[in-house]
Amino acid sequence: MNEVGIPPQEEIASVEKLIHLALPVRLTHMAKGERSGVEMACTYDIHPKGARLLSFRDVRIGDLITVERGRNKSVCQVIWTGDPNSALRGQFTVECVEGNRSPWEEELRQMQEQYLPIAPDEAKKKTAMNNFRKGDQNRRRSPRFQIQGGADLSDVSGKGRFEGRLEQISEFGCLISANDLLVPGSDIRLALNIYDVSVALKGNVRYTAENRAMGVQFQAIRQGDRPLLDYVLNRVKKRRKEDFSDLEVVTSPLVAAAG
Repeated sequence: MNEVGIPPQEEIASVEKLIHLALPVRLTHMAKGERSGVEMACTYDIHPKGARLLSFRDVRIGDLITVERGRNKSVCQVIWTGDPNSALRGQFTVECVEGNRSPWEEELRQMQEQYLPIAPDEAKKKTAMNNFRKGDQNRRRSPRFQIQGGADLSDVSGKGRFEGRLEQISEFGCLISANDLLVPGSDIRLALNIYDVSVALKGNVRYTAENRAMGVQFQAIRQGDRPLLDYVLNRVKKRRKEDFSDLEVVTSPLVAAAG
């Protein structure tokens, strides 16, 4: 998968069905047809076809792992692993192989996803939208970054889903281009698919620009996704610093060409 592709977890779970929940599970790693010893682990989030977990063992994409919760057991395949040089080290996503039911179906029936406020301060809310308007460079409290990624959007009821393209992002908002733009004031759910993670948020459309993009103010983030958003922001900050460091600075005086 390339850096701007949709991460595997978004292919198997919509934002409405993915629940942040820590459940103790037992993992049995399988390599070359042989089973290893049992490892105790914990889920970060769960969904109908899999989960995101943490392991202290070396896990690779394509590995098969038996996941047990109580009397429920399922054979799963690793479809994503976290960047080993980031705060996501050791995290990985599994998908239940065909014919296997997830071990946490009962929890999914009982739980509803929780969201936490992301911009409770009114000054920060105003700053979030200033980040995406021209001529406000001197007033920005939170920097914006150019970025390429996918955006899965829907209204608050989860209906009317459509796709967009992430163009810019900051800590409190983003700019999304799409063929179908929502009117300012619309409350939406969105999953931003950036690099190798997906971040689920709730937001409000604040304005549209030139009939091709809309500025979205973040209102809440899915519980457990704050580290993922921080991971994305840290990567784009690092990339921008590297872009500047690659520029060659000329300090010698220019000499006019002889006529």
